[in-house]
Formats: sequence, C-alpha cells, structure tokens
Amino acid sequence: MIEKINQLLAEIETLQAANAEELEALRIKYLSKKGIINELMADFRNVPAEQKKEVGMRLNELKSKAQARIAALKDAFESQDTECDDIDLTRTAYPVGLGTRHPLTLVKNEIIDIFARMGFNISEGPEVEDDLHVYTKLNFAADHPARDMQDTFFVEVNDEDVTRNIILRSHTSSVQVRSMEHAQPPIRIICPGRVYRNEAISYRAHCFFHQVEGLYVDKNVSFADLKQVLLMFAQEMFGSDTRIRLRPSYFPFTEPSAEMDISCNICGGKGCPFCKHTGWVEILGCGMVDPNVLDACGIDSKVYSGYALGMGIERIANLKYRVSDLRLFSENDTRFLREFEAAL
Repeated sequence: MIEKINQLLAEIETLQAANAEELEALRIKYLSKKGIINELMADFRNVPAEQKKEVGMRLNELKSKAQARIAALKDAFESQDTECDDIDLTRTAYPVGLGTRHPLTLVKNEIIDIFARMGFNISEGPEVEDDLHVYTKLNFAADHPARDMQDTFFVEVNDEDVTRNIILRSHTSSVQVRSMEHAQPPIRIICPGRVYRNEAISYRAHCFFHQVEGLYVDKNVSFADLKQVLLMFAQEMFGSDTRIRLRPSYFPFTEPSAEMDISCNICGGKGCPFCKHTGWVEILGCGMVDPNVLDACGIDSKVYSGYALGMGIERIANLKYRVSDLRLFSENDTRFLREFEAAL
C-alpha cells in the first residue's frame, strides 16, 4: 500500500485541468466517496498492525495534498474569471441607454451652420473676463447700470498689490473685442458661449444662459447688409415664410441699434397667446458697430464700418421647441432630454 500511496502522491502533484469540467472529474476520481483515496482508507483495516502507523500518516498526507491541489486549481479558475481587463465593475449595469444631444446644443449647432454657410467663422474667448473687454471697449459709460453688482458677477482679485475687478462675462461681445484687437478687417465671426448675469432664477430668467453673437467689419458695410443677413437667418431657422421687422432700440456698442422680431411661427402672424396676439416675437438685438468701439479696438472707423448682432440660444430653442420654462434646460431631467432624441 505504501508504494501505491507514493505513486498517487507523485501523480497528484502533477494534476492539471483545462476547464471546470475536468477539475470536477479529478475531484470525483480522488476525493469522492467512491474515489481512490476513500477506497484506500476502506482497505486500511487489512494493513498489518506494525505498518498501521506509517500507512495512516501517509494516507492523511495523501488526502491533504489531494484536497490542497484541487483547491489550488479551483482558485486559479476563479481568478481567471474575475481578472479581465475589459470589465469595468464601476460602470452602470446593462442595458446602457444611448445618450442624445442637449436641445441647446442642437439649436447652437443649427445657428452656427446657418452663419457658416454665409461665410462666418467661429471665435471663442474666456468666460472669466475683465472690465476692459466686457464694458469699457464696448462704449459702456462709467455709470452704466450693467456695471452694478446687481447685474454682473464680480470677483475681486488682488494681483501683485493691485486690486482689479474680474468679471464673469455678461455677453459674448467680449469675444468680438478680442478678435478686433488681434486682427484687421475683414472680420466675419460668430461667438457662441455661456454668459452670466446676476438675476433671480425663474421660468423666464436664469443666472447663466447661452448666446451667439455675430460681427462683420469691412469697408462699406451698411445696414442693408445686416438686414439681408438677418432675413436669411430667420428664414433658414424658422421657415421660408418667416417675415422680420426691425424696431429702433439702444445699445452702447451699436449706432443705430435695433431689435428684430419675426412673424410668430406658431400662429403664422395671426396672433396667439404665445406672441401676445401681436403676430410678432422678438429674437435678437443688432445694429451698426459704434465708431468708438472700432477705434478702441485699433480699427480705423473712418475707413471701416461693421454690424453686430446677438441672440439668446434659449430664446431660439423656446421658439423652435416651445419650451415654456428656461429651468428645464439646466436641470438634467432625462425625461425632458429624451424628447429631443428625434431632433438629432
């Protein structure tokens, strides 16, 4: 029996299994009730008395090594199952829903595409700005209400013992200023981006929103050029039957200035609650760039002229998708966002 035990010990040390089925077959062969080791233990009673001590010790050693070897093979299989590089245990459980573009992104991209087809390039700038680019070079008076803390977010910064006001930009016109500072006409750009104003949050106002502003500066640019661009934009965005009208207005950085209305795309200009029964809806402000702004940015206002326009992306999205509450755009309610899956 000693020889058989030694033979089995050598055999167990070399046991291998390619899969779980083979491992189970080995366990049954050596450790089950009808396995080889149990048969040897059952035959232990026939061992001569003088050999029982040695044979018993060898049988226990055989059983322990067989159990340890099969347990080691089992651990190896389990570690191979869990140590996979392509499994991320932190990711969301399946099925993972497909995302969709945000409605503001859809509208912004459509606006950019329309102006790109008219020759405008995209220009971007910092959201954290200074008073010089947000107000001073745009011809805002020193006592203009927009400079008050009730309207603009200010951050006081002490830089090398010089205190200066840092601003969260209240419009993307600051990007126009930076573009005119670093380039000479012709300049034809649109400036999309997020802006901030110190306003109470409600269904019709928010402390941050998004704008797209446009600027064209060159020789002999006229108000007629501006009107044609605005008409083309309105008809591309809201339909070929859309009409526009321009009403006199005032902005510090344009002269003359105007606000543009479009014929209500809900009632077709006949009058409804959305347009307050006027048949018209305001969508943007515009005007000819004030000569003071051109001069402040290093462009000779006696040689060049230009126009500027600006609109709120949320406003356009409201008209296009009839969203009545501005807060929905920033609350990340997936039920609201799923409504725009077909708009991709």
